[in-house]
Amino acid sequence: MQNEVITEIKNRLASARRIVIASHVRPDGDAIGALLGLGLALKDAGKDVQMVLADGCPASFRHLAGSELIQTAPQGEHDTFITVDCADFKRTGKVFENFGQPDINIDHHVTNEKFGKLNLIEAEEVATSAILTNHLPTWGLQITQPVAAALLTGIITDTLGFRTANTTPEALRQAATLMETGVDMPEIYMRALVRRSFPSARYWGAGLSSLESKHGIVWGTLTVADRKKAGYGGNDDADLINIISAIDGNKVGMIFVEQTDHHVKISWRALEPGIDVSPIAKHFGGGGHAAAAGADIPGALSEIQPLVLKTTREMLQL
Repeated sequence: MQNEVITEIKNRLASARRIVIASHVRPDGDAIGALLGLGLALKDAGKDVQMVLADGCPASFRHLAGSELIQTAPQGEHDTFITVDCADFKRTGKVFENFGQPDINIDHHVTNEKFGKLNLIEAEEVATSAILTNHLPTWGLQITQPVAAALLTGIITDTLGFRTANTTPEALRQAATLMETGVDMPEIYMRALVRRSFPSARYWGAGLSSLESKHGIVWGTLTVADRKKAGYGGNDDADLINIISAIDGNKVGMIFVEQTDHHVKISWRALEPGIDVSPIAKHFGGGGHAAAAGADIPGALSEIQPLVLKTTREMLQL
C-alpha cells in the first residue's frame, strides 16, 4: 500500500505545473526544512512553486537558501496543493481555511489525521525532512546542496542534534548522505541549535525565572509581556523547552507560551522512557509524538495553565 502511495505521488508531481506547498503555523526547523527541501527540488525540476508559511520564516532559519521565497499566503492559480509536517489540516493556518483538500500530505507525526488525497505518513522517521531525503530521488528530484542544507536542518532540529530517543542508525545515514553534497553540518548544527540572539537569551531568562516543579512535572511560562520586554520578535518559546527538558528529576517537561490572540501555545516533552505525551496534546486539539507534542488552546493563560497541568497529571497518572 505504501509503495503504491509513493508511486502515485511521483506521478502527481511529474504532471504538476503550479504547486503550492504549506507547513504549519509557528514553524520549527523541520517545517522549514521540509518546505524548502521539497520546494527547491521542485523548482529545480522546472515547476512553478509557491512555498507558504502563514507565520513566515523565523529569523533563525533565514540563512537557508530559498528562505526569501517563502510567502505568508498563496497567490493565483495552482493545480497541486501539498502539505508537509502537518499532523492536521488546521495547523496550516487561516490562510488555507477555504483552500480545499491537499493533494499530497507528507508527515511523520503518529497523530496525523490523513487529511490529504494522498497521504505519505512515516511515523518511524525522525523528521518529515528525513522522509523527503529518502524519497526525493525516487520521485526523480535532485538533492542539490541547498536542498540538502534544508533537509539536514529539519533532521538536526527534530532530533535535537541526534539526541532524541527515536534517533536511529538510518537517521545518521541520511545525514551522511546529505553531507556528501558538500553541506557544512557543523555550521548548520550551530545555527539551528546553539546560536541565539541577545533578545532570545533575555527571553529565556524570563522563562527560566518562572520555573516550577510538582508531581513529576517541570514547567515554565512565557507571557506576552516577557516577549515585549526582551525584544523577542517571535511568538514561540525560542526553544526554551529544550533547556527545561534537560532538568533532572522529572517525568515531563512543559512550557506555556501566551499569545497575543488570546491563545496559549503548550509544548510537552517526555523525560522518561515509556511516557507518551501525544494523547494529552491530542486531547487539547494538538498532536505530535510520544516524546514531544504540542497544542494551541484558545483562552486566558490563568485559566488554561491549571487545567492543562491537572489533565497532564491525570492522563499520565502522576
